[in-house]
Amino acid sequence: MLYIFLIKFLVIFVTLYFSIIRSNYPIHMLQLEGYENDEYLKWISENKDKVTKLWYKKQDEEKSPLVWTDRAKRLMKKHELVNIIIVFIICIVADIIYLFFDNIAFLVIFLLITGFLLYFYQYKLIVVSNKFAIPKELEINMGFYKQAQEKIRNYKENYDLKVLGITGSFGKTSVKFISNTILSEGLRVKNTPSSFNTPMGLSKIINNELENTTEVFIAELGAKKRGEIEEVAALVQPNIGIITAIGPTHMHLFKTIDNIQNTKYELIEMLPENGVAIFNYDNDYVKPLADKTEIKTIRYGIKDVEKLDVYATDISVDEMGSKFILHIRELGEIECESKLLGVHNISNLLAAASSAYILGLSLEQIANGMKKVEPVEHRLNIVNSNSGVIVIDDAFNSNPIGFRAALDVISEFKDGRKIIITPGMVELGDMEEEENYKIGFEIAKTCDFVILVGKKRTAPIYRGLEDAKYNLENVFRVNSLNEATQVLGHLSAPKDVVLFENDLPDNYSEQ
Repeated sequence: MLYIFLIKFLVIFVTLYFSIIRSNYPIHMLQLEGYENDEYLKWISENKDKVTKLWYKKQDEEKSPLVWTDRAKRLMKKHELVNIIIVFIICIVADIIYLFFDNIAFLVIFLLITGFLLYFYQYKLIVVSNKFAIPKELEINMGFYKQAQEKIRNYKENYDLKVLGITGSFGKTSVKFISNTILSEGLRVKNTPSSFNTPMGLSKIINNELENTTEVFIAELGAKKRGEIEEVAALVQPNIGIITAIGPTHMHLFKTIDNIQNTKYELIEMLPENGVAIFNYDNDYVKPLADKTEIKTIRYGIKDVEKLDVYATDISVDEMGSKFILHIRELGEIECESKLLGVHNISNLLAAASSAYILGLSLEQIANGMKKVEPVEHRLNIVNSNSGVIVIDDAFNSNPIGFRAALDVISEFKDGRKIIITPGMVELGDMEEEENYKIGFEIAKTCDFVILVGKKRTAPIYRGLEDAKYNLENVFRVNSLNEATQVLGHLSAPKDVVLFENDLPDNYSEQ
């Protein structure tokens, strides 16, 4: 009958409409988890309060909103189809129910309950849609990958293209941008934007932007599991490889430092026999990798200089940057200066200087390039402030070594009070709670005021501050970055130094 059809149509239409709207947020979270179902399911298990909300209210301070890439659009189409199939099954069952029971009230109740369940379980249903989408995505990705791989091979054979590959637990993006500036003093260089370090990100740049006039292509190589560096290295085919540093990052995926070492070393294993491997010999986890390497090796650092090929001495670091003498054993030495903050950035400069030396630049060109290097956004760069407050942005990511380096940087500022705003460190696996607890002690030594973003996640830091006998009246615990900046507005005064250390992505938000 017509009214039964209208009832079914109304319930089904409303269910589909609101279910698709509800699916936007889980697609966003899946995108932030790299479309990895396992990581997304882990996010669901850790955020049940969000998943069980009947309506998600978009946060005003959403840091990285859902990007409707071609992949996201294809996933949404698959998801819509999955929803339609489920609704079709519900309709068939509804017809059978009405055929046997002839009860409109029972039919309406059935439709409302099943419609609600379909709406409620969109977070889990997106996993099913993604499973259907993955085979096609792999096929598409492989096409782009092979096209880019062949283009690199062609440019290397016919245009003498050199490829510099950079990897490490941290520092690789900074070294990439520093290398771009220094190498540009004598070569035509193509760099990749921001943290483009995956096969698809690199394939896009190679296919769309790499030209045959380029002399050096700089590729950052990222990984979250074994084999991924090898995959990216097979794509870009590097002549020179740099391992910047190794430490406890992505420990929830790698589990052990040994796994991280083996993964990063895949870059070196993919170098040709006439390739050059460059290592940060100051890093305890990188040093043994350098020692076992058989191809030509360049070691850089600031410690044990008698063992190094590239090193810095007479180092002077303050709030304006750094000065030092650069030594390259086969070239000589030269005075250098940089606007970059912190001793750890001298290490990054040395990594870039090592590649510049291998690629034929002179000491003068390297020193001139170092002067021109600008701080990388969100990596210990000073942000202009009209209030007289010095704001240091180190919000991109954080790890135990980098966090301590940032604290060392603000300790160089002699005037004003030191204020830190942080949500703590993530992706450290079983070490996360302990490392955040330890950093509480380090913060206590340096900072006059502490603003902790996210009361649950920063609880270990708070305990560390408490056990360090820090004045807890100077600790402010807030739920969001907006609240943190409001507290800062009442707290700060001219000449104060404010460090924004880490800014967690939306899938870590406690709101």
